[in-house]
Amino acid sequence: MSDNNKKILVTGGAGYIGSHTAHALAEHGYTPILYDNLSTGCRKLADGFELIEGDIADTNKLAPILARVDAVMHFAAHAYVGESVVNPQKYFQNNVVKGLRFIDAVFNSSVRKFVFSSSCAIYGIPGQLPITEDSPRQPINPYGATKLAFENALNAYSKAYGLRYAALRYFNAAGADPKGRVGEVHDPETHLIPSAFQAIQGKRDAVEILGDDYPTPDGTCVRDYVHVSDLAEAHVSALEYLEKNESLAVNLASGRGHSVKEVFATIEQVCGKNVPVRISTRRPGDPPILVADPTKAKETLGWNAQYSLDEMVSTAWQWARRPNC
Repeated sequence: MSDNNKKILVTGGAGYIGSHTAHALAEHGYTPILYDNLSTGCRKLADGFELIEGDIADTNKLAPILARVDAVMHFAAHAYVGESVVNPQKYFQNNVVKGLRFIDAVFNSSVRKFVFSSSCAIYGIPGQLPITEDSPRQPINPYGATKLAFENALNAYSKAYGLRYAALRYFNAAGADPKGRVGEVHDPETHLIPSAFQAIQGKRDAVEILGDDYPTPDGTCVRDYVHVSDLAEAHVSALEYLEKNESLAVNLASGRGHSVKEVFATIEQVCGKNVPVRISTRRPGDPPILVADPTKAKETLGWNAQYSLDEMVSTAWQWARRPNC
């Protein structure tokens, strides 16, 4: 527990992972200051915290805020893989061009600790499993390419200017705050678990399984799911790591894989209802299996994924039944 009451700027703080991290920061004695343009963020997720509405490229607005904080956590990014393929300009403009203006605003302040919300999308289709931090970084979509570009910029700034950063490469974030304070609010919803809930609740006809002919035990894709509250704790651990150590990049994952059908079976068990499913064709570029090796996060950050798939589904279902934004 920190009692120094340091202020931390959280960009994208009204989003899914950013809002959970704000609560984790507060519980560890920090004061998060949330910064969000609310293009996809939800004001309700920022309840209880200072929220400043603004764009990450607005260096004039950022300058006085950065003068008040000890470190930054950067979550503000467009994050729909499919949309990035159709509209790459939107992704490179926001995630890279505006992102570089944000790094420069940080560089022009006294802040030298930077925690970045990266993604497993930087790896592309892995040549071997599990994926380690040394696996080739060959993104196969513009979203992954923008995350890698930003990591490369941080790495260069770190070497040249002493900006310490932690690039946290998430695998599949899932679940919601166990206390019910925040959860997943996306429009449109593309994540598997809340999409299945929408089908159960009659908000959509069915949830699509994108291919059931993969070389996996049940024919559906296998992914490494990690609870959003575990991710939030990892950001706090990364911040504390940067107090005394140099920059690093780590995978945040459970190290266990679950197929789409396994996830649906867990949902049906938790909800006591069948998930309406429609089988469709594979999505181009989807690897059959994505599972990470989380050893480095354990060794450097002392971090382990704590929540099971059952707990991810249970907390998400609790949130899905509440009135959202």
